[in-house]
Amino acid sequence: QVQLVESGGGLVQAGGSLRLSCAASGRTSSTIFMGWFRQVPGKEREFVARISWITGMAYVADSVKGRFTISRDNAKNTVYLQMNNLKAEDTAVYYCGTSRSPLIVRPAYEFWGQGTQVTVSS
Repeated sequence: QVQLVESGGGLVQAGGSLRLSCAASGRTSSTIFMGWFRQVPGKEREFVARISWITGMAYVADSVKGRFTISRDNAKNTVYLQMNNLKAEDTAVYYCGTSRSPLIVRPAYEFWGQGTQVTVSS
Protein backbone atom coordinates (compact mmCIF):
# COMPACT_ATOMS: atom_id res chain seq x y z
CA GLN A 1 0.00 0.00 0.00
CA VAL A 2 1.03 3.57 -0.72
CA GLN A 3 -0.47 6.49 1.14
CA LEU A 4 -0.65 9.86 -0.58
CA VAL A 5 -1.51 13.19 1.00
CA GLU A 6 -2.08 16.27 -1.15
CA SER A 7 -1.90 19.83 0.11
CA GLY A 8 -1.61 23.35 -1.19
CA GLY A 9 -5.01 23.90 -2.76
CA GLY A 10 -7.09 27.00 -2.16
CA LEU A 11 -8.80 30.00 -3.66
CA VAL A 12 -6.81 32.21 -6.03
CA GLN A 13 -7.62 34.91 -8.53
CA ALA A 14 -7.16 34.34 -12.23
CA GLY A 15 -3.54 34.91 -13.20
CA GLY A 16 -2.31 33.82 -9.79
CA SER A 17 -0.22 30.84 -8.74
CA LEU A 18 -0.45 27.86 -6.41
CA ARG A 19 1.91 24.99 -5.62
CA LEU A 20 0.41 21.63 -4.80
CA SER A 21 2.34 19.00 -2.86
CA CYS A 22 1.82 15.25 -2.70
CA ALA A 23 3.65 13.36 0.04
CA ALA A 24 3.98 9.61 -0.39
CA SER A 25 4.55 6.99 2.30
CA GLY A 26 4.34 3.24 2.64
CA ARG A 27 5.56 0.86 -0.06
CA THR A 28 6.82 3.54 -2.42
CA SER A 29 9.60 1.34 -3.81
CA SER A 30 7.19 -0.08 -6.39
CA THR A 31 6.27 3.36 -7.71
CA ILE A 32 7.64 4.32 -11.12
CA PHE A 33 5.47 7.29 -12.03
CA MET A 34 3.60 9.84 -10.00
CA GLY A 35 0.95 11.91 -11.63
CA TRP A 36 -1.56 14.69 -11.10
CA PHE A 37 -5.12 14.49 -12.34
CA ARG A 38 -8.05 16.82 -11.83
CA GLN A 39 -11.78 16.38 -11.72
CA VAL A 40 -14.84 18.59 -11.77
CA PRO A 41 -18.32 17.35 -10.84
CA GLY A 42 -19.95 15.37 -13.59
CA LYS A 43 -16.79 14.92 -15.62
CA GLU A 44 -14.10 12.28 -15.94
CA ARG A 45 -10.86 12.61 -14.02
CA GLU A 46 -8.48 14.39 -16.38
CA PHE A 47 -4.73 13.86 -16.70
CA VAL A 48 -2.62 16.94 -15.90
CA ALA A 49 1.01 15.88 -15.51
CA ARG A 50 3.21 12.99 -14.53
CA ILE A 51 6.87 12.47 -13.62
CA SER A 52 9.18 9.50 -13.54
CA TRP A 53 10.26 8.83 -9.97
CA ILE A 54 13.61 7.48 -11.21
CA THR A 55 14.62 9.71 -14.11
CA GLY A 56 12.65 12.86 -13.34
CA MET A 57 11.36 12.96 -16.91
CA ALA A 58 8.12 14.94 -16.96
CA TYR A 59 5.09 14.96 -19.23
CA VAL A 60 2.45 17.66 -19.09
CA ALA A 61 -0.97 17.82 -20.74
CA ASP A 62 -1.33 20.27 -23.62
CA SER A 63 -4.08 22.12 -21.76
CA VAL A 64 -1.62 23.25 -19.07
CA LYS A 65 1.68 23.21 -20.93
CA GLY A 66 3.67 26.37 -20.35
CA ARG A 67 1.72 27.15 -17.16
CA PHE A 68 2.10 24.05 -14.95
CA THR A 69 5.34 22.33 -13.94
CA ILE A 70 5.71 19.01 -12.17
CA SER A 71 8.76 18.20 -10.07
CA ARG A 72 9.83 15.78 -7.36
CA ASP A 73 11.98 15.59 -4.27
CA ASN A 74 13.04 11.98 -3.82
CA ALA A 75 14.51 12.61 -0.38
CA LYS A 76 11.11 13.84 0.82
CA ASN A 77 9.05 11.35 -1.22
CA THR A 78 7.13 14.36 -2.47
CA VAL A 79 5.87 15.50 -5.86
CA TYR A 80 4.94 19.09 -6.60
CA LEU A 81 2.70 20.78 -9.14
CA GLN A 82 3.55 24.42 -9.68
CA MET A 83 0.59 26.15 -11.29
CA ASN A 84 1.07 29.60 -12.76
CA ASN A 85 -1.22 31.93 -14.67
CA LEU A 86 -4.24 30.07 -13.38
CA LYS A 87 -7.51 30.29 -15.25
CA ALA A 88 -11.10 29.77 -14.16
CA GLU A 89 -11.18 26.51 -16.12
CA ASP A 90 -8.42 25.14 -13.90
CA THR A 91 -10.93 24.98 -11.04
CA ALA A 92 -11.17 21.36 -9.93
CA VAL A 93 -10.23 18.87 -7.27
CA TYR A 94 -6.63 17.85 -7.90
CA TYR A 95 -5.52 14.31 -7.12
CA CYS A 96 -2.11 12.72 -7.14
CA GLY A 97 -1.61 9.07 -7.89
CA THR A 98 1.05 6.42 -8.36
CA SER A 99 1.56 4.11 -11.29
CA ARG A 100 3.93 1.48 -12.66
CA SER A 101 2.80 2.27 -16.20
CA PRO A 102 3.58 5.23 -18.50
CA LEU A 103 -0.07 5.34 -19.60
CA ILE A 104 -1.73 8.63 -18.70
CA VAL A 105 -5.16 7.23 -17.98
CA ARG A 106 -6.91 6.83 -14.66
CA PRO A 107 -7.06 3.00 -14.69
CA ALA A 108 -3.26 2.84 -14.88
CA TYR A 109 -2.96 4.48 -11.48
CA GLU A 110 -3.09 2.25 -8.42
CA PHE A 111 -3.14 4.54 -5.41
CA TRP A 112 -4.70 7.97 -4.99
CA GLY A 113 -4.71 10.74 -2.47
CA GLN A 114 -7.85 12.33 -1.07
CA GLY A 115 -7.63 15.35 -3.37
CA THR A 116 -7.21 19.06 -2.81
CA GLN A 117 -9.61 21.73 -4.07
CA VAL A 118 -8.33 24.47 -6.35
CA THR A 119 -10.71 27.32 -7.08
CA VAL A 120 -9.79 30.10 -9.49
CA SER A 121 -11.98 33.18 -9.45
CA SER A 122 -12.30 35.21 -12.63
